[in-house]
Amino acid sequence: MAGTAIKVIYLLIMVATVVTVDFLFLRGLFWERLVVNITIVLVFLGVYLKFLNS
Repeated sequence: MAGTAIKVIYLLIMVATVVTVDFLFLRGLFWERLVVNITIVLVFLGVYLKFLNS
């Protein structure tokens, strides 16, 4: 059960990061926003697969 909680918290941190970057830096820039969001998700996925996948 603790593993599930860690994964949910990790997902919430990723979503908060994407939303924060969108609102603070990328308002009105569609393609840049899309590229940055994909990059953030890929970085979080890489960290998850490397360290948290058990």
